[in-house]
Amino acid sequence: MDLRALLLGLAFAAMWSSAFASARIIVAAAPPVSALALRFLISGLLAVAIARAMGQSWRLTGAQWRATAVFGICQNALYLGLNFVAMQSVEASLAAIIASTMPLLVALAGLVLGTERVGLRAAAGLAAGLAGVGLIMGARLEGGADPAGIGLCVLGVIALAAATLSMRGASSGGNLVMVVGLQMLVGAAVLAPVAAATELAAPVAVDWSWALLAAFAYTTLVPGLAATLVWFVLVRRIGTVRASVFHFLNPVLGVGFAAVLLGESLGPLDMVGVAIVTAAILVVQLAKQAGPVAAPSRV
Repeated sequence: MDLRALLLGLAFAAMWSSAFASARIIVAAAPPVSALALRFLISGLLAVAIARAMGQSWRLTGAQWRATAVFGICQNALYLGLNFVAMQSVEASLAAIIASTMPLLVALAGLVLGTERVGLRAAAGLAAGLAGVGLIMGARLEGGADPAGIGLCVLGVIALAAATLSMRGASSGGNLVMVVGLQMLVGAAVLAPVAAATELAAPVAVDWSWALLAAFAYTTLVPGLAATLVWFVLVRRIGTVRASVFHFLNPVLGVGFAAVLLGESLGPLDMVGVAIVTAAILVVQLAKQAGPVAAPSRV
């Protein structure tokens, strides 16, 4: 892995992990689905405009169109939509930890579907990671965390894993920035009617503040646009398996941003669980790099 790939990976991990703290600020002051739909509309239009200025085309390959639709629905509408709703009652640190298990779920899907050979080391890491998450969720439930909110986070990370499995088709064939913009517009199109039906039927209550505006602008431009572009570039440069190694930083960074920006704290079991999940993600991803993986394109 070269220096540029390393810097891209570190930048992605930091931007991705910071999104939970900024999202928590947004959903505390504004309707979550409406705010997210607006974020995707702005990010998508910006990305499409940038893509056109770069000379990129609307003419995507069939695989790119299919993967863009899956990515837009599964990551943007489902994963982020469910997380935005959940973080009305779930702390950002817990949402970040659950979302960080995505590489473990991708490895589990490969094992179940028979598209990946999972060795003993990877299987042990997978089991340990899921146990670590269970430890954290058990401790949080005993501490009064909202079970429904946790359930939404779990459903969200499953959708994120499905989105990740669609990446191969989306990141090949060129027009990278256009693909990013279109998958955001897909998310906006899916979420807009949901917001209209559930949040906009009555007068919308927004607690306007500079913190809300700053969090929305940051979420739209950094995790929303920049992190997605960086991830696609990183995947195209070093491949999905190697790029996914950087996800092992997400539990620690997500908890760190929540502590610094929101004042959230961790109990002893939380810290043990975070350490287990972080180590498990690293073990699984390094094990996947150790040998060839038979993984035909799913799109």
